[in-house]
Amino acid sequence: MILRIDVGKVSSWKDFHDLFARELGFPELYGRNMDAWIDCMTSLDDPEYGLTATHVEPGKTVTLYIENAAKLKSAQPQIWDALTECSTFVNLSRIDVDLPPVLSLAFQI
Repeated sequence: MILRIDVGKVSSWKDFHDLFARELGFPELYGRNMDAWIDCMTSLDDPEYGLTATHVEPGKTVTLYIENAAKLKSAQPQIWDALTECSTFVNLSRIDVDLPPVLSLAFQI
């Protein structure tokens, strides 16, 4: 599954969390911080958790095609770093408990 996420208008953490909550269907209780983001993204293949409206079959990955990546990296380097580092953490935490990676990023810089 490929989801296009346009980060071109992200100019704050609020914008970032609003965008991901909307595009992936995070629940009302979403904590709007990167720990909560990781929790939601880690469960992309398990709809029973109820942390996203977007799901992929177990063993499959969701690829986030990040549009306007260069703009975000330049204008909001902390948010860019968090996005890439936390995406890695999602997969590593799953690998640590013998689950396959569930998330990949695609972008042009």
